[in-house]
Amino acid sequence: MTLKFYWYPKCGTCQKAKKWLDQHQIAYDAIHIVEETPTKSELKTIIEKSQLPYKKFFNTSGKKYRELGLKDKLNDATEEEMLEYLASDGMLIKRPLTVGENRVTVGFKEATFEQEWL
Repeated sequence: MTLKFYWYPKCGTCQKAKKWLDQHQIAYDAIHIVEETPTKSELKTIIEKSQLPYKKFFNTSGKKYRELGLKDKLNDATEEEMLEYLASDGMLIKRPLTVGENRVTVGFKEATFEQEWL
């Protein structure tokens, strides 16, 4: 299966992750996370597959996250509300988001990519 690689081309971390995938000749579909933001149902499937907490999928260092005051709002938010936020704006999603058949990685750490995608 070809990986789904949700990224923002101007993001330095995304560029590093893409370069790593290219160097290791790993097939992927590059999806612009802002132009093609995953839907609520896609995000729900991705998050469940990852077995990570919903909060791990938020780009906590992003401008939009701060503007919306999500740091405080997420403490009381339901999973459904978190999905609403994430699906509303690709800039709220931590990136890159790399999705395989049975695995998901959020962000880019070379050691994690080696462990998960090689």
